[in-house]
Amino acid sequence: MAKIKPQALLLQSKKKKGPSRISVPTIMLYGLVIAVTVFFLFATYRHWSRRSMIQTHGDLSTTEGENPFIEHKRSDVDGPKYAFITTSKGLITVELYKDGSPDIVDDFVAFCQKGHFKGMHFSRVIKHFVIHGSKIDKPEATENWTSRGKHYSRLDTSLKHEAFMLGTSKTKHEGGGFDLFITTAPIPDLNDKINVFGRVIKGEDIVQEIEEVDTDDHYRPKTPVQINEVTLKYNT
Repeated sequence: MAKIKPQALLLQSKKKKGPSRISVPTIMLYGLVIAVTVFFLFATYRHWSRRSMIQTHGDLSTTEGENPFIEHKRSDVDGPKYAFITTSKGLITVELYKDGSPDIVDDFVAFCQKGHFKGMHFSRVIKHFVIHGSKIDKPEATENWTSRGKHYSRLDTSLKHEAFMLGTSKTKHEGGGFDLFITTAPIPDLNDKINVFGRVIKGEDIVQEIEEVDTDDHYRPKTPVQINEVTLKYNT
């Protein structure tokens, strides 16, 4: 048997033990494959997770009353249910008649959002009749009704205008204003002059306190009584 020379044996041993070197392009290729794989897996997870959330949200929306967010949006569309009239005498809470007077309530809400009622005075106060808030001083707007108001006790209280009803003039105002009337007694013969769009449900004592202020010969309060702010409350 032929003997292997020591020098050849050493070279053969080095060839067997020496590790093979990986080239830089190969490393970059492996890194790119791994990055693409991770990105694909993450995108797939995100897609199915989002799809699951949308499906769950759709299932909840089909059941009325189970999603408070949807209920809140629906309430905003329906409009506010209550108005809080803060006066210099106290707070008056009014329930709005959206179903019966939708256009008037919409106008009222728009004026509230513009801050129209802030600083408005009750320009006319007629006992056992109405308190009238307006930014336009026109005595004839209420004085031509007082003769009827003095005979309020003879009126049929079953008719539309009961006490503590909130309304506004049917006549258009100069400059597109919006005035407020709160009846302090049943006044059914105002049907042709006032559009009723709400009812006082709390703060009747404040209305009566305003009604009792001293007035001059033109029914204007000697001590100013004003509306500080009107805020709205939606259904929740």
